[in-house]
Amino acid sequence: MLRNAPKFYEVAKRIVEITEDCILVAHNADFDYRILKTEFKRLGFAFKRKTLCTVELSQELIPEMESYSLGKLTRALGIPVSERHRANGDAMATVKLFKTLLSKDSDKKIIKDAVKVEKKSKVASNLKDIIEELPSDTGVYYIHDENGNIIYIGKSNNIRKRITQHFTNRNSKSKKIQVQVAAVTYEKTGSELIALLKENEEIKTNKPVLNRALKRNQFSQGLYSFIDDDGYINLRISQIKKGEKPITTFTNRKSAVSFLSRMVETYELCTKLCGLEKSETSCFNYEIENCNGACINKEAPKTYNERTMAVIEKNSYNNKDMILIDRGRDIDERSVILIEDGIFKGIGFFDLNYQINNRDILESLITPMENNRDTQHIIQSYMRKNKRLKIIQL
Repeated sequence: MLRNAPKFYEVAKRIVEITEDCILVAHNADFDYRILKTEFKRLGFAFKRKTLCTVELSQELIPEMESYSLGKLTRALGIPVSERHRANGDAMATVKLFKTLLSKDSDKKIIKDAVKVEKKSKVASNLKDIIEELPSDTGVYYIHDENGNIIYIGKSNNIRKRITQHFTNRNSKSKKIQVQVAAVTYEKTGSELIALLKENEEIKTNKPVLNRALKRNQFSQGLYSFIDDDGYINLRISQIKKGEKPITTFTNRKSAVSFLSRMVETYELCTKLCGLEKSETSCFNYEIENCNGACINKEAPKTYNERTMAVIEKNSYNNKDMILIDRGRDIDERSVILIEDGIFKGIGFFDLNYQINNRDILESLITPMENNRDTQHIIQSYMRKNKRLKIIQL
């Protein structure tokens, strides 16, 4: 392989060109950078670039791994590697590892440091240039000031379109963004659910100055159940109270009623037992033969309750061990959300060539996130609205 390979001086100019204004990312970056500097020194050229080492980043972001060699790390994280110990194979493995590390960096330290190094002008001289470098993909975007600080975090199904809106709108927030922006970075997620969860977590972690504080309890209504004196499971929508754990949550009463009305129709439930109708006798649907008569004890509680439980099971993940699988960032990738014993653990991405039924690999590729009422609402709301979401019980 080396016999017919070009000499270093033949490729030196191209190396300078492709690394200009870039940060070199390598596994054990000190070694690679030292080799490059030595070779350029022999040619009388002072080669200087900023580097990032995926060994050091892995030790910081994925502590307690058995080994930080590229081979063992990629195996533990379910990253497929072809042509191991060849330049292209190892480089592509490092790219995939770096993408994993970027997604695990909730504090966005890597991105903020990179923007700071670029030393952008105080105000972006041409907002159009920034827009042209952005993708029309689903993900989370970060608007930075001249010091690399994140001043705004958002999510969109079309990052380029959303940033264009920020740069052209005349409202107060957009004007502040236009004055302070020095750079925009982004992270593709493929999945809108992953984008929603990342945005929620990272706004709280980074507290950008132009993000309004996330309104806690922005979902005011909850779905609850109880068993009446006749043994029927009743469903009710009511305002969420502290200490109560609803089956699922809603941003307002209108969306909650709309959802419950669909469940009544889909599962042939009784509007009276679902609190959608007040009546001393039978419900209106029974009169038009759309109810089996649970409201007047005509249908057996056991039969009726089986259908009600199906609604509860489908829309709640209380006490469940499961993973939610959605779109990934590339065609050969999927995103995954881990829930253990009803508690949201975090998010990750996996290659379709790997089976994620291996619990160790699954847990190593997951970026831990806080489980709270916001994340529960985001997940439950997405589960209700997206039929393509794949749910696997563990």
